[in-house]
Amino acid sequence: MLSQINIEQLLKIALEAGEAILTVYNHPEEALQVKLKTDESPLTLADEASHKVIEIGLQKLTPEIPILSEEGASIAYEERKNWEYFWCVDPLDGTKEFIKRNGEFTVNIALIHNERPVLGVIYVPVQQTLYWGGENIGSFKRTPDGTTIQLQVNAEATEWVSVGSRSHASPEEEIVLAQYPIVSSITAGSSLKFCLIAEGKAHIYYRQGPTMEWDTASGQAIVANSGGVMTMPNGEPFRYNKPSLLNGGFLCKVR
Repeated sequence: MLSQINIEQLLKIALEAGEAILTVYNHPEEALQVKLKTDESPLTLADEASHKVIEIGLQKLTPEIPILSEEGASIAYEERKNWEYFWCVDPLDGTKEFIKRNGEFTVNIALIHNERPVLGVIYVPVQQTLYWGGENIGSFKRTPDGTTIQLQVNAEATEWVSVGSRSHASPEEEIVLAQYPIVSSITAGSSLKFCLIAEGKAHIYYRQGPTMEWDTASGQAIVANSGGVMTMPNGEPFRYNKPSLLNGGFLCKVR
């Protein structure tokens, strides 16, 4: 299945979703129109616009593969438990960063196969930068001028940089990070943290607090295929399409 997917078409969907987001972002009076979902998380016009673009694009690209999106309808586990493949999508990851207008928000699109992300795309609209990675493909970064480079984690470093959340940092995370040779730390919003590890600018990202499957799937695919690893804190595999889409803690790092 993975070999049958047109990667360039998938990247185009992410780019078009980013354009839809920026259309709202560049009009502050629209960008600041925020609703609260049932879980009290924010929802903007940009979330909804990006969701529509991605849903239409993926249905054309792979009509046989179901879509699980943060902004889509809730799908019961009984319906999705037998899915072999599905798209796991966050149309606008980092809505809080979007509202703060710091540019650190992304479009996340991942393909899950039997509980594992095998392909992931992250697009950073403000930076016009694409990241993607997949099994038997590797991981890559494409800059605004069209230059594409293959990504590789910095596994040779003896002094590590940790990356953490700009909006969800937890003091308890410092206890775990103290076990590693960390000399400095940086913060970043949304799934950008995974990208920093994949391109060798950071070495470890530990998250204790909850996330959702669409927050991590694309980042895990990109890190895993650039030579890194993401597991549960106890080292067990990090799985997807769980009865609850809420993630537990995870550890993402160079090997």
